[in-house]
Amino acid sequence: MKTYKNLYTQLCSYDNLELAFKKARKRNAKKFYVRKFEENLDYELQKLKQELGTLSYIPIPLKRFIIREPKTRTIHSSAFRDRVVHHALVNLLEPIFERVFICDSYASRIEKGSHKAVARFDKFKRKISRNGKLIKNYYNKNNIVGYILKADIKHYFNTVDHNILLKIIKRKIKDEKVLWLIKRILNNFNARIKGKGMPLGNLTSQFFANVYLNELDYFIKHNLRAKYYIRYVDDFVILHKSKDKLKEYQSEISNFLKDKLTLRLHPSKSKIIPLKKGVGFLGYKIFYYHKLLRKSNLLKFKKRFREKLEEYDQGDLNYSDLIKSLRGWFGYAIWANTYEMRRKILNTIQHPQKTTTTTCQTQTTNQEYHPQHKHTNKNNH
Repeated sequence: MKTYKNLYTQLCSYDNLELAFKKARKRNAKKFYVRKFEENLDYELQKLKQELGTLSYIPIPLKRFIIREPKTRTIHSSAFRDRVVHHALVNLLEPIFERVFICDSYASRIEKGSHKAVARFDKFKRKISRNGKLIKNYYNKNNIVGYILKADIKHYFNTVDHNILLKIIKRKIKDEKVLWLIKRILNNFNARIKGKGMPLGNLTSQFFANVYLNELDYFIKHNLRAKYYIRYVDDFVILHKSKDKLKEYQSEISNFLKDKLTLRLHPSKSKIIPLKKGVGFLGYKIFYYHKLLRKSNLLKFKKRFREKLEEYDQGDLNYSDLIKSLRGWFGYAIWANTYEMRRKILNTIQHPQKTTTTTCQTQTTNQEYHPQHKHTNKNNH
């Protein structure tokens, strides 16, 4: 196995820190704290370079806040200068570990992502079902053969063991100063249990999450020899034609996680599901012939869409910005069977008639959105 000893000088270089700044600034360029850092960019980068070079760098305590959509989560945000350091570290480590990550790990990686994971799922479901073979005595076309082990890890980010993570990293990284910086970043998180946990929201946490569970990936692919496995952070699926084989996998995986990584499968979210019933994965309910949007995501969209329509009616939002506000959601919805729903939404805003927002009624039937709102904006048409 190739190892790396002399990385720290490159990590602390001005060029690497400048590149890290540019990455940290993306999608945040208008934020006050980013503009303030950029006003004295050379000074700030030289200061970071000096602190890192002399091993005197101390991260600022994380800012904690809670988000409640799509579910309640505690997020910890790093100061911007610390985000620059995180990018500087990942700039060096990512190319090294990317070579050993499996193909079917899809989170926080270049040219991967949730949509490619869903596309891979579609390919695997055809493989295990022999292109949609029906079970005996089927009663409709969705009664396809095959099963899915759908699992996730209980409190994953809060239970990552620092010593185990460092041991994994040390197999490839032999530079003690790089390891010192990793420890500094990990210890900046005030976890419930000392020596465990990583903050949700940090770039380094996303990267280390993949490094840590790469051990699970290798166990499933090489020890269990499971062919049809996909992981997205701590959510993963294994597809197989045999329910008994998946039960065997589940038991072996549970023991491996507990013994080697001090992790546990989530007891209520880890189960074996017949393909004919559809499986919830990365925001979709996936059946053999079609996909539906997750109900909670659809309800959230309805609420936000009504709010945008009200802003548009009142002249606080122009037509162009209304369309822009839909693009992100359409990018998600287009992967499911939502053609009619999307067409009706566009018809609602492309063919306005005079009415008031108080008459806006929306309903959802069989995963379709039926907007009744026909309106005009006197300022923007």
